[in-house]
Amino acid sequence: MTETLSSRALNVPFRMERPDRVPAQRYYDPQFYAMENERLWPRTWQMACRLEEIENPGDYVEYEILDHSVVVVRVDSDTIKAYENTCRHRGVKLAQGSGSLPSGFTCPFHGWCWSLDGTNTFVFQPALFDGGQLDRDDLRLREVQVDTALGCAWVNLDRSAPPLRESIATFARAGDAWQAQDLRAEWWLSCALPVNWKLATEAFMEGYHVMQTHPQLLPTDYKKLMGDDPIYRELSPGGSGAKKRKASREYFDSRGFIDAQLHYMNTLSVGMAGLTHMNDVRIAEGLRDLDLSDDPDNADKAWQRHVNDAVMAWHRHRGEAMPDLNKLLETPEIWSPVQFCFPNYFMLFNYSSASVYRIRPVSPESCLFELWSLTRYPPGQEPVPPPKPVPMLPDDPRWPPIPAQDFSNLPIQQKALHNRGFQFMRLSDKVEGMISNYQRVVDGYLAGLGYDQLTPAVQKASGAFDAPIRDIGF
Repeated sequence: MTETLSSRALNVPFRMERPDRVPAQRYYDPQFYAMENERLWPRTWQMACRLEEIENPGDYVEYEILDHSVVVVRVDSDTIKAYENTCRHRGVKLAQGSGSLPSGFTCPFHGWCWSLDGTNTFVFQPALFDGGQLDRDDLRLREVQVDTALGCAWVNLDRSAPPLRESIATFARAGDAWQAQDLRAEWWLSCALPVNWKLATEAFMEGYHVMQTHPQLLPTDYKKLMGDDPIYRELSPGGSGAKKRKASREYFDSRGFIDAQLHYMNTLSVGMAGLTHMNDVRIAEGLRDLDLSDDPDNADKAWQRHVNDAVMAWHRHRGEAMPDLNKLLETPEIWSPVQFCFPNYFMLFNYSSASVYRIRPVSPESCLFELWSLTRYPPGQEPVPPPKPVPMLPDDPRWPPIPAQDFSNLPIQQKALHNRGFQFMRLSDKVEGMISNYQRVVDGYLAGLGYDQLTPAVQKASGAFDAPIRDIGF
Protein backbone atom coordinates (compact mmCIF):
# COMPACT_ATOMS: atom_id res chain seq x y z
CA MET A 1 0.00 0.00 0.00
CA THR A 2 1.41 3.39 -0.98
CA GLU A 3 0.92 6.84 0.50
CA THR A 4 -2.52 8.10 -0.42
CA LEU A 5 -2.02 11.86 -0.60
CA SER A 6 0.48 14.08 -2.35
CA SER A 7 2.92 16.34 -0.56
CA ARG A 8 0.15 18.94 -0.29
CA ALA A 9 -1.18 16.87 2.64
CA LEU A 10 1.98 17.00 4.70
CA ASN A 11 0.32 19.59 6.94
CA VAL A 12 -2.40 17.05 7.87
CA PRO A 13 -1.57 15.37 11.18
CA PHE A 14 -2.11 11.61 11.45
CA ARG A 15 -3.03 11.40 7.78
CA MET A 16 -3.95 8.14 6.04
CA GLU A 17 -0.51 7.07 4.84
CA ARG A 18 -1.91 3.63 3.94
CA PRO A 19 -5.51 3.23 2.76
CA ASP A 20 -5.98 0.12 4.92
CA ARG A 21 -4.73 1.66 8.17
CA VAL A 22 -6.44 4.43 10.16
CA PRO A 23 -4.27 6.16 12.81
CA ALA A 24 -5.94 6.03 16.22
CA GLN A 25 -5.24 9.70 16.96
CA ARG A 26 -7.74 10.76 14.30
CA TYR A 27 -10.47 9.83 16.78
CA TYR A 28 -9.37 11.95 19.74
CA ASP A 29 -6.53 14.37 18.88
CA PRO A 30 -7.65 18.00 19.56
CA GLN A 31 -5.57 19.41 16.69
CA PHE A 32 -7.12 17.01 14.18
CA TYR A 33 -10.59 17.82 15.49
CA ALA A 34 -9.90 21.56 15.22
CA MET A 35 -8.81 21.14 11.59
CA GLU A 36 -12.05 19.31 10.81
CA ASN A 37 -14.02 22.16 12.35
CA GLU A 38 -12.12 24.71 10.27
CA ARG A 39 -11.72 22.92 6.92
CA LEU A 40 -14.26 20.10 6.65
CA TRP A 41 -17.64 21.06 8.10
CA PRO A 42 -17.83 24.59 6.60
CA ARG A 43 -17.37 23.12 3.08
CA THR A 44 -19.69 20.09 3.02
CA TRP A 45 -23.38 19.67 2.21
CA GLN A 46 -25.30 18.61 5.32
CA MET A 47 -28.89 17.56 5.87
CA ALA A 48 -30.35 20.42 7.94
CA CYS A 49 -34.00 19.42 8.35
CA ARG A 50 -36.84 17.41 6.88
CA LEU A 51 -39.16 19.33 4.57
CA GLU A 52 -42.28 18.39 6.54
CA GLU A 53 -40.81 20.48 9.39
CA ILE A 54 -41.09 23.63 7.24
CA GLU A 55 -44.29 23.04 5.26
CA ASN A 56 -45.79 26.54 5.59
CA PRO A 57 -44.41 30.07 4.98
CA GLY A 58 -42.62 31.24 8.11
CA ASP A 59 -41.85 27.74 9.38
CA TYR A 60 -38.19 27.51 10.38
CA VAL A 61 -35.63 25.09 11.83
CA GLU A 62 -32.32 26.00 13.43
CA TYR A 63 -29.48 23.77 12.27
CA GLU A 64 -26.32 23.74 14.40
CA ILE A 65 -22.95 22.33 13.43
CA LEU A 66 -20.27 23.03 16.02
CA ASP A 67 -20.21 26.81 16.61
CA HIS A 68 -22.22 27.59 13.46
CA SER A 69 -25.96 28.23 13.65
CA VAL A 70 -28.08 28.37 10.50
CA VAL A 71 -31.80 29.08 10.31
CA VAL A 72 -33.64 27.35 7.46
CA VAL A 73 -36.98 28.99 6.66
CA ARG A 74 -39.75 28.55 4.13
CA VAL A 75 -40.40 31.89 2.42
CA ASP A 76 -43.29 30.71 0.23
CA SER A 77 -44.56 27.51 -1.38
CA ASP A 78 -41.65 27.47 -3.84
CA THR A 79 -38.82 29.10 -1.88
CA ILE A 80 -36.64 28.00 1.02
CA LYS A 81 -33.87 30.23 2.36
CA ALA A 82 -31.08 29.64 4.86
CA TYR A 83 -29.35 32.40 6.81
CA GLU A 84 -26.56 32.77 9.30
CA ASN A 85 -28.57 32.85 12.51
CA THR A 86 -27.20 36.20 13.67
CA CYS A 87 -28.69 39.66 14.13
CA ARG A 88 -26.79 42.17 11.97
CA HIS A 89 -26.78 44.63 14.90
CA ARG A 90 -25.12 42.93 17.88
CA GLY A 91 -24.97 39.27 16.89
CA VAL A 92 -27.82 37.77 18.92
CA LYS A 93 -29.49 34.61 17.58
CA LEU A 94 -32.65 35.48 15.71
CA ALA A 95 -34.31 32.07 16.09
CA GLN A 96 -33.84 28.98 18.21
CA GLY A 97 -35.07 25.42 17.82
CA SER A 98 -38.01 25.34 15.43
CA GLY A 99 -41.32 27.08 15.01
CA SER A 100 -43.19 29.53 12.81
CA LEU A 101 -42.49 33.22 12.20
CA PRO A 102 -44.80 34.17 9.33
CA SER A 103 -44.11 37.90 9.79
CA GLY A 104 -40.33 37.46 9.79
CA PHE A 105 -37.51 37.62 12.33
CA THR A 106 -37.34 39.98 15.31
CA CYS A 107 -34.18 40.22 17.38
CA PRO A 108 -35.07 39.57 21.05
CA PHE A 109 -32.40 42.09 22.23
CA HIS A 110 -33.17 45.40 20.49
CA GLY A 111 -36.14 44.57 18.28
CA TRP A 112 -34.55 44.94 14.85
CA CYS A 113 -36.61 43.08 12.24
CA TRP A 114 -36.10 41.17 8.98
CA SER A 115 -38.58 39.76 6.50
CA LEU A 116 -38.48 36.12 5.46
CA ASP A 117 -36.51 37.07 2.33
CA GLY A 118 -33.72 38.54 4.50
CA THR A 119 -34.52 42.24 4.04
CA ASN A 120 -34.16 44.49 7.09
CA THR A 121 -37.58 46.04 7.83
CA PHE A 122 -37.13 47.87 11.13
CA VAL A 123 -34.41 49.58 13.18
CA PHE A 124 -35.38 51.27 16.43
CA GLN A 125 -34.41 54.96 16.38
CA PRO A 126 -32.28 54.85 13.22
CA ALA A 127 -31.16 58.44 13.76
CA LEU A 128 -28.89 57.16 16.54
CA PHE A 129 -26.65 55.49 13.94
CA ASP A 130 -24.25 56.86 11.38
CA GLY A 131 -25.78 56.47 7.93
CA GLY A 132 -23.10 54.05 6.78
CA GLN A 133 -24.09 51.65 9.55
CA LEU A 134 -27.55 51.15 8.06
CA ASP A 135 -26.74 50.42 4.44
CA ARG A 136 -29.70 48.43 3.11
CA ASP A 137 -27.65 45.76 1.37
CA ASP A 138 -25.23 45.44 4.28
CA LEU A 139 -28.11 44.89 6.71
CA ARG A 140 -29.53 41.95 4.76
CA LEU A 141 -29.28 38.61 6.56
CA ARG A 142 -26.26 36.69 5.33
CA GLU A 143 -27.45 33.83 3.15
CA VAL A 144 -26.17 30.26 3.36
CA GLN A 145 -26.30 27.99 0.32
CA VAL A 146 -29.40 25.79 0.58
CA ASP A 147 -31.11 23.24 -1.66
CA THR A 148 -33.61 20.40 -1.35
CA ALA A 149 -33.39 16.70 -2.18
CA LEU A 150 -34.83 13.41 -0.94
CA GLY A 151 -37.41 15.07 1.29
CA CYS A 152 -34.87 17.26 3.11
CA ALA A 153 -33.31 20.73 3.10
CA TRP A 154 -29.51 20.72 2.86
CA VAL A 155 -27.07 23.54 3.65
CA ASN A 156 -23.46 24.34 2.83
CA LEU A 157 -21.69 27.23 4.58
CA ASP A 158 -19.40 27.72 1.59
CA ARG A 159 -21.19 29.79 -1.06
CA SER A 160 -18.64 28.64 -3.66
CA ALA A 161 -19.28 24.91 -3.10
CA PRO A 162 -20.64 22.92 -6.08
CA PRO A 163 -24.43 22.42 -6.25
CA LEU A 164 -26.03 19.87 -3.95
CA ARG A 165 -27.03 17.36 -6.64
CA GLU A 166 -23.52 17.36 -8.10
CA SER A 167 -21.96 16.82 -4.69
CA ILE A 168 -24.23 13.98 -3.48
CA ALA A 169 -24.87 12.39 -6.89
CA THR A 170 -24.09 8.79 -5.85
CA PHE A 171 -26.27 8.93 -2.75
CA ALA A 172 -29.06 10.85 -4.47
CA ARG A 173 -29.25 8.24 -7.23
CA ALA A 174 -30.25 5.61 -4.67
CA GLY A 175 -32.56 7.95 -2.76
CA ASP A 176 -34.37 8.99 -5.93
CA ALA A 177 -34.81 5.36 -6.97
CA TRP A 178 -36.43 4.62 -3.59
CA GLN A 179 -38.59 7.78 -3.89
CA ALA A 180 -37.26 9.04 -0.59
CA GLN A 181 -39.01 12.38 -1.13
CA ASP A 182 -42.34 10.68 -0.35
CA LEU A 183 -41.32 9.31 3.05
CA ARG A 184 -42.48 10.94 6.29
CA ALA A 185 -41.14 10.66 9.83
CA GLU A 186 -42.90 8.38 12.31
CA TRP A 187 -40.48 9.10 15.13
CA TRP A 188 -37.13 10.81 15.83
CA LEU A 189 -34.67 9.91 18.60
CA SER A 190 -31.20 11.16 19.49
CA CYS A 191 -28.29 9.84 21.52
CA ALA A 192 -25.50 11.69 23.31
CA LEU A 193 -22.65 9.34 22.44
CA PRO A 194 -19.29 9.65 24.25
CA VAL A 195 -17.38 8.87 21.04
CA ASN A 196 -15.76 10.73 18.15
CA TRP A 197 -18.21 11.41 15.31
CA LYS A 198 -16.14 9.32 12.87
CA LEU A 199 -16.22 6.29 15.15
CA ALA A 200 -20.01 6.45 15.32
CA THR A 201 -20.20 6.88 11.54
CA GLU A 202 -17.98 3.90 10.79
CA ALA A 203 -20.14 1.53 12.83
CA PHE A 204 -22.66 1.57 9.97
CA MET A 205 -20.31 1.34 7.00
CA GLU A 206 -19.95 -2.44 7.00
CA GLY A 207 -21.97 -5.55 7.78
CA TYR A 208 -18.90 -7.41 9.01
CA HIS A 209 -19.90 -6.71 12.63
CA VAL A 210 -23.33 -8.37 12.37
CA MET A 211 -22.10 -11.87 13.31
CA GLN A 212 -20.92 -10.74 16.76
CA THR A 213 -22.95 -7.61 17.49
CA HIS A 214 -26.33 -8.60 16.02
CA PRO A 215 -26.45 -12.43 16.15
CA GLN A 216 -30.24 -12.38 15.86
CA LEU A 217 -29.79 -11.18 12.26
CA LEU A 218 -27.59 -14.04 11.09
CA PRO A 219 -28.81 -15.84 7.94
CA THR A 220 -30.93 -18.94 8.29
CA ASP A 221 -29.18 -22.32 8.24
CA TYR A 222 -30.48 -23.46 4.86
CA LYS A 223 -29.12 -27.00 5.38
CA LYS A 224 -31.71 -27.54 8.07
CA LEU A 225 -34.42 -26.42 5.69
CA MET A 226 -33.18 -28.87 3.06
CA GLY A 227 -33.17 -31.81 5.45
CA ASP A 228 -30.25 -33.90 6.71
CA ASP A 229 -30.27 -36.60 4.01
CA PRO A 230 -26.79 -37.33 2.54
CA ILE A 231 -28.15 -36.39 -0.88
CA TYR A 232 -27.99 -32.80 0.45
CA ARG A 233 -24.26 -32.93 -0.28
CA GLU A 234 -25.14 -32.94 -3.96
CA LEU A 235 -26.52 -29.42 -3.48
CA SER A 236 -22.98 -28.15 -3.08
CA PRO A 237 -21.30 -26.43 -6.05
CA GLY A 238 -19.59 -29.73 -6.87
CA GLY A 239 -22.80 -31.72 -7.00
CA SER A 240 -24.21 -32.97 -10.31
CA GLY A 241 -26.94 -30.88 -11.86
CA ALA A 242 -29.48 -33.70 -12.14
CA LYS A 243 -29.01 -34.90 -8.58
CA LYS A 244 -29.00 -31.32 -7.39
CA ARG A 245 -32.37 -30.61 -8.95
CA LYS A 246 -33.81 -33.88 -7.64
CA ALA A 247 -32.50 -33.26 -4.11
CA SER A 248 -33.75 -29.70 -4.16
CA ARG A 249 -37.28 -30.71 -5.05
CA GLU A 250 -37.36 -33.60 -2.62
CA TYR A 251 -35.80 -32.10 0.47
CA PHE A 252 -36.44 -28.36 0.26
CA ASP A 253 -38.79 -27.27 3.06
CA SER A 254 -40.72 -24.42 1.45
CA ARG A 255 -42.84 -23.69 4.53
CA GLY A 256 -39.82 -23.77 6.80
CA PHE A 257 -37.96 -21.44 4.46
CA ILE A 258 -40.81 -18.93 4.43
CA ASP A 259 -41.22 -19.11 8.21
CA ALA A 260 -37.52 -18.35 8.55
CA GLN A 261 -37.87 -15.34 6.24
CA LEU A 262 -40.85 -14.05 8.20
CA HIS A 263 -38.96 -14.52 11.45
CA TYR A 264 -36.06 -12.48 10.06
CA MET A 265 -38.38 -9.69 8.86
CA ASN A 266 -40.10 -9.53 12.24
CA THR A 267 -36.78 -9.57 14.09
CA LEU A 268 -35.50 -6.68 11.98
CA SER A 269 -38.76 -4.78 12.43
CA VAL A 270 -38.69 -5.11 16.21
CA GLY A 271 -34.93 -4.58 16.37
CA MET A 272 -35.06 -1.27 14.51
CA ALA A 273 -38.59 -0.29 15.53
CA GLY A 274 -39.56 0.17 11.91
CA LEU A 275 -36.83 -0.39 9.30
CA THR A 276 -38.91 -3.30 8.03
CA HIS A 277 -42.23 -1.69 8.80
CA MET A 278 -44.75 -3.82 10.65
CA ASN A 279 -47.24 -3.14 7.84
CA ASP A 280 -44.88 -4.92 5.45
CA VAL A 281 -44.30 -7.78 7.87
CA ARG A 282 -48.06 -8.38 8.03
CA ILE A 283 -48.28 -8.23 4.23
CA ALA A 284 -45.54 -10.87 3.96
CA GLU A 285 -47.25 -13.05 6.55
CA GLY A 286 -50.17 -13.27 4.14
CA LEU A 287 -47.84 -15.17 1.77
CA ARG A 288 -47.04 -17.90 4.29
CA ASP A 289 -48.68 -20.63 2.19
CA LEU A 290 -46.71 -19.96 -0.99
CA ASP A 291 -45.08 -23.06 -2.48
CA LEU A 292 -41.51 -22.33 -3.55
CA SER A 293 -40.48 -25.97 -3.97
CA ASP A 294 -40.49 -25.78 -7.79
CA ASP A 295 -37.56 -23.41 -7.68
CA PRO A 296 -35.60 -24.05 -4.45
CA ASP A 297 -32.27 -22.95 -5.89
CA ASN A 298 -33.73 -19.49 -6.43
CA ALA A 299 -35.98 -19.45 -3.37
CA ASP A 300 -34.50 -16.19 -2.08
CA LYS A 301 -35.23 -14.29 -5.28
CA ALA A 302 -38.62 -15.90 -5.77
CA TRP A 303 -39.69 -15.04 -2.23
CA GLN A 304 -38.37 -11.52 -2.57
CA ARG A 305 -40.30 -10.93 -5.78
CA HIS A 306 -43.53 -12.19 -4.23
CA VAL A 307 -43.10 -9.95 -1.18
CA ASN A 308 -42.20 -6.98 -3.35
CA ASP A 309 -45.32 -7.46 -5.47
CA ALA A 310 -47.56 -7.72 -2.42
CA VAL A 311 -46.02 -4.72 -0.66
CA MET A 312 -46.29 -2.55 -3.77
CA ALA A 313 -49.92 -3.56 -4.36
CA TRP A 314 -50.96 -2.86 -0.76
CA HIS A 315 -49.38 0.59 -0.55
CA ARG A 316 -50.42 1.69 -4.03
CA HIS A 317 -54.00 0.66 -3.25
CA ARG A 318 -53.87 3.20 -0.41
CA GLY A 319 -52.75 5.90 -2.85
CA GLU A 320 -49.16 5.96 -1.62
CA ALA A 321 -46.24 6.57 -3.98
CA MET A 322 -44.15 3.39 -4.18
CA PRO A 323 -41.07 2.58 -6.28
CA ASP A 324 -40.88 -0.58 -8.37
CA LEU A 325 -39.16 -2.78 -5.79
CA ASN A 326 -38.44 -5.58 -8.25
CA LYS A 327 -36.66 -3.14 -10.53
CA LEU A 328 -34.57 -1.92 -7.59
CA LEU A 329 -33.79 -5.55 -6.72
CA GLU A 330 -32.02 -5.89 -10.07
CA THR A 331 -29.45 -3.23 -9.10
CA PRO A 332 -27.41 -4.39 -6.07
CA GLU A 333 -25.93 -0.93 -5.47
CA ILE A 334 -29.43 0.50 -5.13
CA TRP A 335 -30.93 -2.46 -3.23
CA SER A 336 -28.09 -2.33 -0.67
CA PRO A 337 -29.50 -2.12 2.88
CA VAL A 338 -27.31 0.89 3.79
CA GLN A 339 -26.62 4.04 1.76
CA PHE A 340 -24.06 6.60 2.99
CA CYS A 341 -23.81 10.29 2.13
CA PHE A 342 -20.50 11.96 2.97
CA PRO A 343 -19.77 13.17 5.59
CA ASN A 344 -22.40 12.15 8.17
CA TYR A 345 -25.73 10.90 6.81
CA PHE A 346 -27.20 7.44 6.18
CA MET A 347 -30.45 6.09 4.76
CA LEU A 348 -31.37 2.43 5.23
CA PHE A 349 -34.19 1.52 2.81
CA ASN A 350 -36.38 -1.56 3.13
CA TYR A 351 -39.68 -2.19 1.30
CA SER A 352 -41.95 0.78 2.06
CA SER A 353 -39.83 2.44 4.71
CA ALA A 354 -36.39 3.60 5.84
CA SER A 355 -34.27 4.38 8.85
CA VAL A 356 -32.10 7.51 8.79
CA TYR A 357 -28.96 8.36 10.77
CA ARG A 358 -27.27 11.75 11.18
CA ILE A 359 -24.08 12.13 13.23
CA ARG A 360 -22.73 15.53 14.31
CA PRO A 361 -19.56 16.30 16.30
CA VAL A 362 -19.83 17.89 19.74
CA SER A 363 -16.23 17.57 20.98
CA PRO A 364 -13.17 15.47 20.04
CA GLU A 365 -14.69 12.53 21.89
CA SER A 366 -18.44 13.08 21.80
CA CYS A 367 -21.15 13.38 19.18
CA LEU A 368 -24.89 13.61 18.69
CA PHE A 369 -26.39 10.59 16.95
CA GLU A 370 -29.91 11.04 15.55
CA LEU A 371 -32.20 8.33 14.25
CA TRP A 372 -35.44 8.78 12.28
CA SER A 373 -37.95 6.13 11.28
CA LEU A 374 -39.62 7.01 7.96
CA THR A 375 -42.54 5.42 6.14
CA ARG A 376 -45.31 6.20 3.64
CA TYR A 377 -48.83 7.46 4.25
CA PRO A 378 -51.95 7.91 2.12
CA PRO A 379 -52.36 11.49 0.87
CA GLY A 380 -53.90 13.66 3.58
CA GLN A 381 -53.04 11.21 6.37
CA GLU A 382 -49.45 12.32 6.97
CA PRO A 383 -48.69 12.73 10.70
CA VAL A 384 -47.52 15.87 12.43
CA PRO A 385 -43.68 15.94 12.35
CA PRO A 386 -42.20 14.57 15.57
CA PRO A 387 -40.61 17.18 17.87
CA LYS A 388 -36.87 17.57 18.24
CA PRO A 389 -35.87 14.85 20.72
CA VAL A 390 -34.05 15.26 24.02
CA PRO A 391 -30.80 13.25 23.68
CA MET A 392 -30.81 9.94 25.54
CA LEU A 393 -27.78 8.08 26.88
CA PRO A 394 -26.51 5.08 24.89
CA ASP A 395 -27.66 2.63 27.57
CA ASP A 396 -31.16 4.07 27.85
CA PRO A 397 -33.63 1.12 27.87
CA ARG A 398 -35.91 2.94 25.42
CA TRP A 399 -33.55 2.30 22.49
CA PRO A 400 -34.65 -0.37 20.01
CA PRO A 401 -32.52 -3.54 20.36
CA ILE A 402 -30.30 -3.12 17.28
CA PRO A 403 -29.16 0.48 17.94
CA ALA A 404 -28.70 -0.48 21.59
CA GLN A 405 -26.31 -3.26 20.52
CA ASP A 406 -24.30 -0.84 18.37
CA PHE A 407 -24.18 1.76 21.13
CA SER A 408 -22.87 -0.83 23.58
CA ASN A 409 -19.67 -1.22 21.54
CA LEU A 410 -18.81 2.38 20.74
CA PRO A 411 -17.94 3.91 24.15
CA ILE A 412 -15.60 1.03 25.03
CA GLN A 413 -14.00 1.28 21.58
CA GLN A 414 -13.40 5.02 22.04
CA LYS A 415 -11.71 4.43 25.37
CA ALA A 416 -9.56 1.56 24.09
CA LEU A 417 -8.22 3.66 21.21
CA HIS A 418 -6.13 5.58 23.76
CA ASN A 419 -4.05 2.52 24.66
CA ARG A 420 -0.45 3.27 23.72
CA GLY A 421 0.04 -0.09 22.07
CA PHE A 422 -2.76 0.56 19.59
CA GLN A 423 -1.46 2.64 16.69
CA PHE A 424 -3.98 2.13 13.89
CA MET A 425 -7.09 0.30 12.78
CA ARG A 426 -6.39 -2.34 10.14
CA LEU A 427 -9.13 -2.53 7.52
CA SER A 428 -10.32 -5.23 5.18
CA ASP A 429 -9.80 -3.90 1.68
CA LYS A 430 -12.92 -5.82 0.58
CA VAL A 431 -15.71 -5.02 3.06
CA GLU A 432 -14.37 -2.17 5.22
CA GLY A 433 -13.24 -0.04 2.30
CA MET A 434 -15.91 2.62 2.85
CA ILE A 435 -14.13 3.57 6.08
CA SER A 436 -10.89 4.08 4.19
CA ASN A 437 -12.56 5.91 1.32
CA TYR A 438 -14.32 8.53 3.42
CA GLN A 439 -11.35 8.96 5.80
CA ARG A 440 -9.11 9.79 2.84
CA VAL A 441 -11.69 12.30 1.61
CA VAL A 442 -11.51 13.91 5.05
CA ASP A 443 -7.77 14.24 4.51
CA GLY A 444 -8.47 15.91 1.19
CA TYR A 445 -10.56 18.57 2.90
CA LEU A 446 -7.98 19.08 5.64
CA ALA A 447 -5.26 19.42 2.99
CA GLY A 448 -7.22 22.22 1.35
CA LEU A 449 -7.82 20.47 -1.98
CA GLY A 450 -10.15 22.11 -4.46
CA TYR A 451 -13.65 20.97 -5.31
CA ASP A 452 -12.42 19.71 -8.67
CA GLN A 453 -10.74 16.90 -6.71
CA LEU A 454 -13.03 16.71 -3.69
CA THR A 455 -16.39 16.37 -5.44
CA PRO A 456 -15.57 13.22 -7.45
CA ALA A 457 -13.90 11.78 -4.35
CA VAL A 458 -17.04 12.42 -2.28
CA GLN A 459 -19.08 10.59 -4.90
CA LYS A 460 -16.75 7.57 -4.73
CA ALA A 461 -16.81 7.55 -0.92
CA SER A 462 -20.62 7.64 -0.78
CA GLY A 463 -23.19 5.01 -1.74
CA ALA A 464 -23.73 1.38 -0.77
CA PHE A 465 -21.94 0.04 2.31
CA ASP A 466 -19.58 -2.99 2.42
CA ALA A 467 -17.61 -1.27 -0.33
CA PRO A 468 -14.00 -2.12 -1.24
CA ILE A 469 -11.14 0.33 -0.95
CA ARG A 470 -11.31 2.59 -4.00
CA ASP A 471 -9.02 4.95 -5.85
CA ILE A 472 -10.56 8.31 -4.89
CA GLY A 473 -8.26 10.31 -7.15
CA PHE A 474 -5.67 11.68 -4.73
